[in-house]
Amino acid sequence: MLVFRWLVLLLLVAGALCFAMYVGTGQFRYRVLGLRIVKWTVIAALGFFAVLILERLPMLL
Repeated sequence: MLVFRWLVLLLLVAGALCFAMYVGTGQFRYRVLGLRIVKWTVIAALGFFAVLILERLPMLL
């Protein structure tokens, strides 16, 4: 679980660095890459949290 948290954090940092490169250079490809990284990071994080909720669901019922 700790590895997944670090992975999500590093991916968000990578997305932020891509946006910083876009602001610094003005090249559109860095913005597109940053949006792609952030989008898939959020999707993976939502999937991870869905699995956590499904694991705890039998305990609540």
